[in-house]
Amino acid sequence: MEIVIVCVGKIKEKYLVTGIEHYIREIKKTIPVSIIQMDDEKAPENLSVAMEEQVKDHEGEKLLRVIKDDMYVITLEILGKEVTTDAFIKVIKKAGQTNKDRICFVIGGSLGLSEAVLKRSNTAISFSKMTFPHQLMRLILVQKIAEIRDYL
Repeated sequence: MEIVIVCVGKIKEKYLVTGIEHYIREIKKTIPVSIIQMDDEKAPENLSVAMEEQVKDHEGEKLLRVIKDDMYVITLEILGKEVTTDAFIKVIKKAGQTNKDRICFVIGGSLGLSEAVLKRSNTAISFSKMTFPHQLMRLILVQKIAEIRDYL
């Protein structure tokens, strides 16, 4: 099993970069893992709904270019199924039992994911009913994977 994390937006805060790098090193001790980072679309404040959809569509096109057919796609979504740590382990184990070679986690930008990416998703999960900045969500995701890697 290999894990690929595909995400929108660069992380500028040093403490987040340091934390993510720490957990990636931990994961790599037992599971191959990589992060593919896309630039987010530049958008002014106070976008109309139509403009928000356009931004998400552009970001979605970039995401879908790197999401391959051999990937089991797990999107992190506000409306995804809320999971506990045990349920998260089950989601990853289930993904590993498919005919897909890689598990791909997708984290969208600040506006979320496009409809096309949501349709490509095999499973949609949420770590909380609260919303988190997408940069922080990347840290939370790699921390959870590092925490459970020995159970996979």
